[in-house]
Amino acid sequence: MKGIGRFAGYNAAAFRNDAVSGLIVGIIAIPLGMAFAIATGVKPEYGLYTTIIAGICISLFGGSKYQIGGPTGAFIPILFAIVLQYGYENLLIAGFMAGFILVLMGLCKLGTLITYIPRPVTIGFTAGIAVLIFSGQIANFLGLSGLEKHEDFVPNMKEIALHLSTTNGYSVATAVICLTVMLIVPRVLPKVPASLIGLVVSGTVAAFFFHGKAATIGSSFGDIPSLLPQLHVPAVTWDRIITLIHPALVIAMLGSIESLLSAVVADGMTHTRHNSNRELIGQGIANMITPLFGGIPATGAIARTATNIKNGAISPMSGIMHGVVVLLVLLLFAPFASRIPLASMAPVLMLVAWNMSERKAFVRMLKTKSSDTVVLLVTFLLTVFTTVTTAVEVGLLLTIVLFAKRMCDSVKTHIVQEGQSLPQLGMVAIEGPFFFGSARSVEKSIMDLIAYRPNVVLLQMDKVPFMDLTGESHLSAVVKHIKTSGGKVLIAGIQPQPLAIIQSTGLHEAIGMEHFFEHPTKALDSVMPRANPS
Repeated sequence: MKGIGRFAGYNAAAFRNDAVSGLIVGIIAIPLGMAFAIATGVKPEYGLYTTIIAGICISLFGGSKYQIGGPTGAFIPILFAIVLQYGYENLLIAGFMAGFILVLMGLCKLGTLITYIPRPVTIGFTAGIAVLIFSGQIANFLGLSGLEKHEDFVPNMKEIALHLSTTNGYSVATAVICLTVMLIVPRVLPKVPASLIGLVVSGTVAAFFFHGKAATIGSSFGDIPSLLPQLHVPAVTWDRIITLIHPALVIAMLGSIESLLSAVVADGMTHTRHNSNRELIGQGIANMITPLFGGIPATGAIARTATNIKNGAISPMSGIMHGVVVLLVLLLFAPFASRIPLASMAPVLMLVAWNMSERKAFVRMLKTKSSDTVVLLVTFLLTVFTTVTTAVEVGLLLTIVLFAKRMCDSVKTHIVQEGQSLPQLGMVAIEGPFFFGSARSVEKSIMDLIAYRPNVVLLQMDKVPFMDLTGESHLSAVVKHIKTSGGKVLIAGIQPQPLAIIQSTGLHEAIGMEHFFEHPTKALDSVMPRANPS
């Protein structure tokens, strides 16, 4: 192990810390794994298989020492829609394909690009997903029956409204007991897994006082088998690959964002730095192996990773231990898990939704009443009422458009006052990025400012940090216009990036290299001797 950087200096004391942390996180992960699987529309054991296999693989192959991987709440709306539209078998294939895409992303060094997704977009879709998770548990909380499941938010809300008359009082009582325990336990026993205690207490009350009155995991999905996950290779065909490429891309996109955000949180808590590309490769390997054993797509889990760190984790061994703990519980206590009421699982997911909602950051961004607020609200509403993919795509596009507009508004051109004493010379200063968004207005401004046709036009470009090919094209038009009128162009203080652009296109030769100066005073020194006194 000493040959691997993340295990450097590893010893028995470190293993004890990792074992304790792994035990605590493993216990927390058990109810979450089952709850996420049920909410996704698959059997609860598949959530446990994911926790075991993906959790171990992500810790072994990932790029963060502290990352805890497994099924997460962020995936619920996406995976539920895939199961509903394509079926469980195709979900496994889509998950495998997503894993392959993640590996490619890591090999192509795309890990750092994910971190450039604007915060209003991530907060918006995270809050939207939280709403979908919370609303998706209302039926189980109330014990409603006869509902038809839909992909979209509005039809599901209509189903709940139409079936409110089927509310089961026993389910409501069970859910309320679980929720109450989960709210009290963190205040009294902060280190005890509240969700597990809530399930045990509410399940015990339901079993003794109204047995058979509320639906359980066993009655709804069948008993959870006390067996190791069995290897099963889905039947992959070219037609299936073509059909599932879009769901796979969505899983890979969200998985990469979620896992790297979790790794960044871990870095902030431990003052370390993860390897983002290795993390994507590790996540990809995990998602390629997990479906072969029936598991659903997995990613880094922010809350469990934070818990792992808070309980003294030293290395990735804690993540491996957490997977082993879940495996032992599966083998030894699966029959007891089958008796857990579905109504008990509902508050577990509702609290997950509440905790992941980023409500404080959401409200803070709303108060700014800026362009970021628009991006936030659009992303949030599209996540709830359409899909996460649409929300992220539109959110990113809107961010780019608004950013371009801000950059356009920041660009200024003006006549330099010192040039007014020499009418034959027009001195124009350009300030701000000279790019596609501002290029046309900058060209027009320059043309308006030199409308009196001076013999020499000096462009001060020391405050132009960036130029793209559109900006170069409009600058070329200005140069051509001035030269056609019998004038010449001088450029002072141009920065390296814009200079490289005009050199790559040959515009520097059209201007003349002798007409480039480091400072405006040197340009003036070259002009004054040739000025016509009359």
